[in-house]
Amino acid sequence: MTATPTNHLLEIKEIGQSIWMDNLTRDLIESGELKQMIESRGLRGITSNPAIFEKAIAGNVIYDADIEAGIRAGKSVMEIYESLVFEDIRNACDIFAPVYAESNGLDGYISIEVPPTIANDTESTISEAMRYYHAIGKENVMIKIPGTAQGLPAVERVISEGINVNVTLLFSVDSYVETFWAYIRGLEARAAKGLDVSNIASVASFFLSRIDINIDGKIDEKLKNVTDISTKAKLEAVKGKIAIANAKIAYQKYKEIVASDRWQAIAAKGAKVQRLLWASTSTKNPNYSDVMYVDELIGPDTVNTLPPNTVEACFDHCDVAPRIESNVAEAYTLIESLKDPDIDINLDKVMADLLLDGIEKFVTPFQSLMDSLEEKVQKLSPVA
Repeated sequence: MTATPTNHLLEIKEIGQSIWMDNLTRDLIESGELKQMIESRGLRGITSNPAIFEKAIAGNVIYDADIEAGIRAGKSVMEIYESLVFEDIRNACDIFAPVYAESNGLDGYISIEVPPTIANDTESTISEAMRYYHAIGKENVMIKIPGTAQGLPAVERVISEGINVNVTLLFSVDSYVETFWAYIRGLEARAAKGLDVSNIASVASFFLSRIDINIDGKIDEKLKNVTDISTKAKLEAVKGKIAIANAKIAYQKYKEIVASDRWQAIAAKGAKVQRLLWASTSTKNPNYSDVMYVDELIGPDTVNTLPPNTVEACFDHCDVAPRIESNVAEAYTLIESLKDPDIDINLDKVMADLLLDGIEKFVTPFQSLMDSLEEKVQKLSPVA
C-alpha cells in the first residue's frame, strides 16, 4: 500500500503561518478548482493585483458575455472592468467564507487593489478603497493600498472606517514599521469613537524576490571587475541572502511593536494583529531553491502568498520548520555588510527604486488591460 504523501502546506499551518495564493481567475472559480485547493492544499486566502487580472481577462472568452452585457448597459470600459473584477472577487469571497468563519476572521480574505494609477494620491485612494469595499459588499474582502508616503495616511483612515486593508509594495523595514503604526493609529481613531475594532484585519505585504534580483544584479556587475579573492568572497556571500535577512529583521520589529504598551492597549479592545505577509515569493534564479522564500520564513502569526507553481512546489518538497527567528544575528550582519566599501550597496536607495518600479509594474498591466478591454468592447459592440 502506497503511503499518502505529506502535505507540507498543512504542516506550515500547524506552525501558525497561513498560505494564501497569489492568483485569481474566473476559470479557477467556475471549474471548482479554487474550492478544491482549499481542501487539498490548505489555502487560507487569495491575493490579486492588476497584473493577475490582465492575464485572467485579456484574451479569455469566459468574460465575453459579461462584457457584452456591459456594452448593452452603456457602461464605460472602466465600469465594465470593475463589473468583471468585482464579480470574481465576490464569488471568491463566497468560496472562502467558511475559512473566514472557522478562523474567526483571521483568514479567508480576498485582496483587491485600488487602481495603481492613484498610488500617490491619498484622497483618491481613500475614496476608491471605501467605494470598492462597499460595492463588493463582502466582509472578507481586503482592499490593497500601496505602502507609499501618500498611501499610509489612506491606510490609517480606511482602517478607522472599519475596512480590511492589505498594505502592499513594502520593501524596507522602516516602511513596514510605519505601516504597522498607521494600522494602530487607524484602530485607535476607531476605538476613540466607541466603535468595534475586533472585526478588522490587516496584512503588511513585504516583498522578497525583487530585492534579491536587484541586489544580485549589482553584485554580478561588481564581480566582473574584481580579481581579489577576499573581495570576491565578500560579494558572493551576499548573493541571494538579502531579502530573507531583511524579512527576518522586519519580523523582529513586528515583535517589538506587538510587545509595546500602545499595541497592548488596543489589543485589549479586541484588535487583531497586523500580520506580516511574505509577497513576491516565486524564485526567479534557477540556481536557488524554488521554495527558499517559503522554507526560510515559516513562523507564527505570518502569511505567505504563493503563485500557483510555488504552491505546488511547496506541497511537494517544502522543508517545514519554524525558521523565522533562526540566524537573526547573521541577518543583521548581512544587511550591515552592504556598507562595506568592497560591497558598497545603498540599501535605502535600492528599496526606494523598488517601490517606484513596483508601482510601475502594476500601472503598466493595468493600462494594458484597459487597452485590451477597449479593443474587446469595440469588437463585441453591435455594428450600428
